Amino acid sequence: MKYDIIVVGGGHAGSEAALASARLGNKTLLITGNINNIADAPCNPSIGGPAKGIVVREIDALGGEMAKNTDKSILQIKKLNTRKGPAVWALRAQIDKIEYQKNMTETIKSTKNLDIKETFVKKLIVENNVVKGVITKEEEIKAKAVILTTGTYLNSNILIGSTKKKEGPHGEETELNLSKHLKELGFTIQRLKTGTPPRIKKDTIDFTKTKREPGDTDILTFSYENKPYYDPEKQELCHLIYTNKKTHEIINKNLTKSAMYGGYAEGIGPRYCPSIEDKIVRFKDKERHQLFLEPESKNLDTIYIQGFSSSMPKEVQKEMVKSLPGLENAEILKYAYAIEYDAIDPTQLKRTLETKIIENLFTAGQINGTSGYEEAACQGLIAAINANQKLKGKKPLILRRDEAYIGVLIDDLVTKGTKEPYRLLTSRAEYRLLLRDDNADLRLTEYGNEIGLVTKENYQKFKIKLENIKKLLKELTKEITPTKEINNILKENNINKIIDKTTLENLLKRPEVTIENLKPFLKNNYDKEVIEEVEIIVKYSGYIKKQEEEAKKLKEYENIKLSENIDYQKISNLALEAREKLTKIKPTSIGQAMRISGVNPSDIAVLMIYLKRGKNE
Repeated sequence: MKYDIIVVGGGHAGSEAALASARLGNKTLLITGNINNIADAPCNPSIGGPAKGIVVREIDALGGEMAKNTDKSILQIKKLNTRKGPAVWALRAQIDKIEYQKNMTETIKSTKNLDIKETFVKKLIVENNVVKGVITKEEEIKAKAVILTTGTYLNSNILIGSTKKKEGPHGEETELNLSKHLKELGFTIQRLKTGTPPRIKKDTIDFTKTKREPGDTDILTFSYENKPYYDPEKQELCHLIYTNKKTHEIINKNLTKSAMYGGYAEGIGPRYCPSIEDKIVRFKDKERHQLFLEPESKNLDTIYIQGFSSSMPKEVQKEMVKSLPGLENAEILKYAYAIEYDAIDPTQLKRTLETKIIENLFTAGQINGTSGYEEAACQGLIAAINANQKLKGKKPLILRRDEAYIGVLIDDLVTKGTKEPYRLLTSRAEYRLLLRDDNADLRLTEYGNEIGLVTKENYQKFKIKLENIKKLLKELTKEITPTKEINNILKENNINKIIDKTTLENLLKRPEVTIENLKPFLKNNYDKEVIEEVEIIVKYSGYIKKQEEEAKKLKEYENIKLSENIDYQKISNLALEAREKLTKIKPTSIGQAMRISGVNPSDIAVLMIYLKRGKNE
């Protein structure tokens, strides 16, 4: 049987890729080593967080599934960083990992044009550097495009102390042949590592020694459909504890027994999500580190210790856990482990996530060097969109750094590469005030609609929201005069009186004034989302305008295109390092070239002169 698109791997990247491909009318096959592991959450039982939560909303705006599926699986949800500015607001939810898996699997199984096959891919079928399908253990399956989303299952090892097992996160079979095959095709393979904490039996924890961490009382949803599936009064509790002197002594005494510090690990671990032993070595001056006790599912008696990932031997892990407050009698149901796996060098990708080496072969998720469910899911969605666009002869979707965190993520990967599992952070985005949690739909829904992934119902709802934002902004241009009557109304609504004629917009710019205070002057009622959006637009207008002007300059450089066929070795006056980097990355614009490490302003000046001479070939 022949397919339009084959997706290899059923994790968060694979789930989004398969659904998007099928929904766009492509005959799609999802190949996974274990159907029961579709959309598995082998590490933390949560979705979202700083930057990541915004990515989930961006996925939703483009027509992806992660936000909707998260909303159906919420145990607890919070909006983070609300005491800071809106540039860093983000949602984070504790999910029921069993329900999340179940809901995503049901969605995939009920989607038209989408078949599932449980097997392993050994090789790709490649003819004249174009992928033509895959070879599984049992057969050859032809396809017009292939998307690899193999996660941590590519030649993976599980590490606990000095023990090393050739298996996946749950002891499953790992794929050995595909990694070797990719190397033979010319891909640079790198070894990466990540880890996970132990799981504790809930009934063996003394929660009286912990601090309760409840969810927010407001109803919150990741999806712009705004359908709540949970009761805010019945959310599960998380709990906060800290490591102590005894914990640190145990770890320091046994450091050489750790897979990482004992020299048993080959892979490079994530800098921004270190193991507990790594934290204690790197931050020796810290007397304690915070840990969160998080529920994994209503159907499981397990608690996840957020911040306590480790690769220590089991007997040392027992000591470490029992040193923690409230866990003196804790029973470990699953021990912490590190996992190392193969990934490709992401500079071998185009910004569409198609590989530069093999045409019509796309990769997404941890195979590209990223960490995190959210980073994986957005890549799966973009890879599927661009595979669809290419097969149908349409323009690819390439998001700029000022348009989406997804754009920041992909541009960082393909332009700068990564030598460790890449984690998306707000600090990576130059224009984070433009890339807010509240406006992902305003930024990306038009793209999702043009591509064909946003439903007519959701697009119509979006258009109504857009109209209401414009309507409210227009109402705020209304002028009021300092009459006695007006000042009395202001006083009744906790607003200081005015002396001169002013607009409602100017009043709203006062830190203490909200649209709620201005309701007596407004003709229409507006929903919460519209009000929040307009308040941010008005109160931060100066900062937003400044970033928009900076982004405009970036766009100008992005519009100066570079041909992929330029021979940089023949351009005189380019520095040697610049020639090497430009030849390797093959930037598609001057803007991208400027972001390549080792390409200096003088090199960009040389390129601009080269282009002016009309030699962009």
